[in-house]
Amino acid sequence: GKIFQEQGKYFEQYANRDVKILVIGNPANTNCLTLLKNAPSINPKNFTALTRLDHNRMIAQLGEKLHVKDVEKLKNGIIWGNHSSTQFPHIDYAVYDDGDFEIPIVGLVNDRKWVDDEFIKTVQQRGAKIIEARKLSSAASAASAACDHMRDWINGTKEGTWVSMAVISKGEYGAQKDVIFSFPVTCKNGDWTIVEGLKLSEFAVKKIEETSKELKQEREMALGF
Repeated sequence: GKIFQEQGKYFEQYANRDVKILVIGNPANTNCLTLLKNAPSINPKNFTALTRLDHNRMIAQLGEKLHVKDVEKLKNGIIWGNHSSTQFPHIDYAVYDDGDFEIPIVGLVNDRKWVDDEFIKTVQQRGAKIIEARKLSSAASAASAACDHMRDWINGTKEGTWVSMAVISKGEYGAQKDVIFSFPVTCKNGDWTIVEGLKLSEFAVKKIEETSKELKQEREMALGF
C-alpha cells in the first residue's frame, strides 16, 4: 500500500495527463486503486489492472475441453472481480465463432456441473498451480497478457468481441463501487467501455458479490495507509 501511495504521488506530479496505466503486481486491483487515489488529477479511466491473464487462462481451458486448437475462435468469456482466488470466470455469453455462426460454448460443453465447479476452480487456482509446479511464477504468460491488454486498449477490440479488464467500478452489475473490478469491456480509440445489458443468473450474482466483498475489504486495508 505504501509503495503504491508513493508511486501515485509521482504520477500526480510528473505524468502526462493522458498516461495509460496497467498494474500487474499483486494485489493488482487494490494496488491500482491506491495508485489512482494518489493521482487525483488523472482521469480514473486511465488506471487499469491485469485480469487478461485470467481471461487467457479461461480461454485456454475451454480450448482444451472442446479440443479447439485455434482459441481465437473462442470469445466473450468474462472474468469478473478481483485478480485472486475469488475471481469469477463466466462463460454464459461465450461463443465459438467459426466464421459463419456463433455457437454458445455452454451448449458445446454440455456439462453444467463442470462449468460451475471444476472449470471455475481451475481458472481461479491456475496461478498457484503453476508456482507449485515450476517453483516460479508465470512471468512469460503475464507479459503476454499485458501485451494483449495494451494492444486492445490502444488499437481497439474486434467488432462483436469483448475482453476482461479491471477498471474503476461505479457499481455496474452490482459490483462494489469505487474499487478496481474486472468487467467485460470493449475498446475503441484508446478508451474502454463496460459491456451493458447482460442478464446474470442467481449463481453469477452470488459469485460477483463474493469477489466484491473481498475487494471492499482490501480497499479498507490499503487506504488505511
